Amino acid sequence: MSQITLRAVPEQFALARVFTIARGSRSQAEVVTVTASDGPHQGQGECVPYARYGETVQSVLAQINGLPAGITRAALQEALPAGAARNAVDCALWDLEAKAAGRPVWELAGLSAPGPVTTAFTLSLEAPEAMAKAAAEAAHLPLLKIKLGTPDDLDRLEAVRGAAPNPRIIVDANEGWSAEDYSRLAPDLQRLGVALVEQPLPAGADEALAGLPRPVPLCADESCHDRASLPGLAGRYDMINIKLDKTGGLTEALALRDAARAAGFEIMVGCMVGSSLAMAPALLPAQGAEIVDLDGPLLLAEDRPEPLRYSGAEIAPALPALWG
Repeated sequence: MSQITLRAVPEQFALARVFTIARGSRSQAEVVTVTASDGPHQGQGECVPYARYGETVQSVLAQINGLPAGITRAALQEALPAGAARNAVDCALWDLEAKAAGRPVWELAGLSAPGPVTTAFTLSLEAPEAMAKAAAEAAHLPLLKIKLGTPDDLDRLEAVRGAAPNPRIIVDANEGWSAEDYSRLAPDLQRLGVALVEQPLPAGADEALAGLPRPVPLCADESCHDRASLPGLAGRYDMINIKLDKTGGLTEALALRDAARAAGFEIMVGCMVGSSLAMAPALLPAQGAEIVDLDGPLLLAEDRPEPLRYSGAEIAPALPALWG
């Protein structure tokens, strides 16, 4: 077999509408696509560089272009830290292995064949009236995720719940609350039937959660990247959010899922705003997860040529032409 070569290129996908969280807004998804080739076969992977973790498209391209020729997936785990660059390469190498072997990734990884999963649908952070309108349009879906993280979040949550009384609701504060904000809002979160709160406090200040009641389960997002994160989460969180752009790829994502289960955490599998190519590998750790949040393509105005198939909130496993 020829030595594996890597090619990384930046790409952009327009969003269907402006997407806002507590940190800012965007109108397009900026991704890096990696193609791994052994000559006759090619595999692909995608990552979304994230400024919160000090990443840019250019920094991720530099990391990938700095890898030695012919790097293996095993060597990659030590060559790059957990993060977006390693994710795109790791997933491209998995895809290449599958294409070369003529066997699906799930089989190569010793997993069971994946089935459909049900995803949350995310509502962008907007004025309460706008969020209520968006919630009413999505009220037929089983699980809504609400972006919060501001001083007037209760008004937004009341508006969403009023417009969508039936779906389960999870909220994501994106590190936007203080311990005082969380304590003040906790009774209302419970009253309004919120099923889960993601990352209420900043990752560097979440030790305060160890001394606070948790009437609604809490999920670690920015506080959980890979297996090394787990010891610091005990007693603060009930669930972890596995994102391949944080773990540095499918290899660590699967290991993190197993280690988190063993440590007593429930599992959420989430995503950055990317294309179907970024979601496809995440469908494997998402099997059996308590919450799946892989709605990135539903927020796009354009996608890959062979996109994932969404039927309402249900996602079918990826076709081999896309990944895996």
